Amino acid sequence: MPVAWINDPAELRARFASKPARIGLDTEFIRERTYWPQLALVQIALGDAGGEPDILLIDPLVPGMLQAMTPILADEAIVKVMHSPSEDLVAFRHACDVVPKPLFDTQLAAALTGVGGGLGYQKLVEQLTGVVLPKGETRSDWLRRPLSPSQLEYAADDVRHLFELHDQLDHRLGELDRREWLAEDAARTVFNAEHEAPERWPHASMRSAQFLDRDAQLRLLRLLRWRDVYARQNDRPRTWILDNELAVTLARTPPIDRAGLQRTLDAIPKSPRRLTDAIWSALNTPLSDEGDAPDAVQSEQRDKQRLRKLQDAVAARSAELGLPDGVLASRRWLEVLMDQGEWPEALAGWRRRALEPGLAPLLAQAR
Repeated sequence: MPVAWINDPAELRARFASKPARIGLDTEFIRERTYWPQLALVQIALGDAGGEPDILLIDPLVPGMLQAMTPILADEAIVKVMHSPSEDLVAFRHACDVVPKPLFDTQLAAALTGVGGGLGYQKLVEQLTGVVLPKGETRSDWLRRPLSPSQLEYAADDVRHLFELHDQLDHRLGELDRREWLAEDAARTVFNAEHEAPERWPHASMRSAQFLDRDAQLRLLRLLRWRDVYARQNDRPRTWILDNELAVTLARTPPIDRAGLQRTLDAIPKSPRRLTDAIWSALNTPLSDEGDAPDAVQSEQRDKQRLRKLQDAVAARSAELGLPDGVLASRRWLEVLMDQGEWPEALAGWRRRALEPGLAPLLAQAR
């Protein structure tokens, strides 16, 4: 099957002179020293149903290539078959200012058809096609040029079997009348990528925040919110700006003045000394919505018996539907439902319709 290295935008446009009904799509990106994923390679599979796909390995580092790709990614007449693409979608949005859609996520489809929850691409390919793929280039440097033959082969493999997975899984979804389930979940994945934003309550999921009093939790929230904004604007990993341990320390025992903060930072190797003024301001400037902030709840403070009843009800419903554990509702989302009393967006749509009849009486008992 042909594998073509595409480093000329005109050649990419020529390949799409005839519009396909679907493409297999994947990326390789680097995110070690940046906040945003750096798009290093784009793989596209092209071909008719039943045939071996042509595979395009596209160099997004070439001037003009991102602009040539954008109309393809934005064309909603072309189905994009991808596997667990959340980070790939963010990479496309950052690089091309577009999120590919409509989306067929083979990992989601495998979960919704009962094949398996959270399966990696290699595992799913092996399970559905019997082909065992190598994993040798998982942590490769994809920004180097030229790429090695083993890198090119690994990258091609990442889209080589997507059409076969698509065909099998779409057929199973049709038999189970669950295509609409996948469409809902895929649309939510696309929406989240299009509207990707820092988490509103980043302190709530930090274990160390559970041991802070209310005022300290709010100081931590201020620091984490500021850190996210700064990291995004400067394209640096969050922990390079302010690591979690230092943020919790400053929130728990805030310096009495800016000079005290400077002394604290000076005493810690690799601390962000040059950001002293910004950190001082963030620590001491209340947020307009911090009064709505949920507490970071310690696990022992939760009603474990109530959580267990919810989990048992979800497990029973999952068994009825033939869904793998964790697909219908994770423990985390059940905890959010318990703590906030509102159905989170992750449990909207078909999940809420499937769960609410069984969970509503259990939730009402504690009110």
